[in-house]
Amino acid sequence: MTGQPEKFDTSYEWKAVTLMFLGFGLVGLDRWIIGPLFPSMMKDLGLDYGHQGLIGGVLAISWGVFSMLMGNLSDRWGRRKILIPALLIFSAMSGFSGLAMSLFMLLMFRGVMGASEGAFLSTSVAITGEASHPKRLGLNQGIQLSSFSVGNLLASILATQLLLYTTWRWVFIIVALPGFILAYFMYRVVREPVHLRTEAAKAQHKPLPWSQALSRNVVISMICMYGGMSCIFVLGVMVPTYLTDHLQLTIQQMGFVLAGLGAGGIIGGVTVPAASDFIGRRPATVLSFLFLAVSVYMFSLLGADNQFGLFICLVGAAFFGNGVLSLLTGPVATEAVPAGLTSSAIGLCSGAGELVGAGLGAIIVGQLAKKYGIDIVPMVTLVGVGVGFVAALFLRETAPRRLAARAASAAQKI
Repeated sequence: MTGQPEKFDTSYEWKAVTLMFLGFGLVGLDRWIIGPLFPSMMKDLGLDYGHQGLIGGVLAISWGVFSMLMGNLSDRWGRRKILIPALLIFSAMSGFSGLAMSLFMLLMFRGVMGASEGAFLSTSVAITGEASHPKRLGLNQGIQLSSFSVGNLLASILATQLLLYTTWRWVFIIVALPGFILAYFMYRVVREPVHLRTEAAKAQHKPLPWSQALSRNVVISMICMYGGMSCIFVLGVMVPTYLTDHLQLTIQQMGFVLAGLGAGGIIGGVTVPAASDFIGRRPATVLSFLFLAVSVYMFSLLGADNQFGLFICLVGAAFFGNGVLSLLTGPVATEAVPAGLTSSAIGLCSGAGELVGAGLGAIIVGQLAKKYGIDIVPMVTLVGVGVGFVAALFLRETAPRRLAARAASAAQKI
């Protein structure tokens, strides 16, 4: 349901996928850079665990709201009008985070940043879907969404290493700069979808009501996204202080272990959606939640003397956690609705996960950590994983290869 033109443009496909990969990588970098910087920020701004959860939660909530709203507007107004301003705004807000002198300023900057990143997500994933050949939909959207974990990996490395030479304020400013350069290339390359490309096409295209985006698979995916984000995104926010305060690792040791979230997410973000092209969307989702739970549980059992084991557990958690999020936000949402509602469906899935899972989840876990100790974080995140696992059992299969195989099998029986 990606609205492919009659003559497929492979050259544009790979240009679009590459640009969306780079753009969403910057989203990941700008979002996650605050985690490894937070121990230093706590001292300068007088922050605590509750504030850490609140900062992550505010960004996620604004991300969720605007992912839903701007995804629908992108279906109506066009991709470029949403995509390029969103990239410029979240890059600017990332840099402004380094200028924050109080918790209020930080919340304001991160809130606006979350809103623009949410708009970027729903629009960019739709662009990748529209540029992709149907047989490469899972692979291409997985490639793009895996870049979020590339940003996570770079965040843990850049932050901990740059802190050896400069302050956390300058780190925010430095990582904001590439977004302005990338916006220029997107302006030159990105096209509108077929139904919005010309005035004649716009006149023939009747906007579909937003309510039609709430198909069965979209609703189930929204629940699954809550489960996945309340685990992997909350871990991304809270694990840096879990490692430094509970396990007493140094900043550089924490950076090594935390890199597992980025490394695993990069591989899983591509592998899980691509594998679902062959084994099916539903089996890939169910298995991912199962192995995500195992990885997080094993992580909670390890101590500071096994840093490599901690790293491997985070690799596993991110592989299956980010992998299932890429699968749900990409191929499952794209295939669940007509072409004119692609960005709306993606926005609904992402938005629900961000609002309830990453947003409220981060705030609640931050308060629990403040009251009962940071050591409870890994086990608390498993609650959402259980919810996601159960919901995934009710997904309907939509992978083209699986549906074709079923049709062929049914034809042979007749």
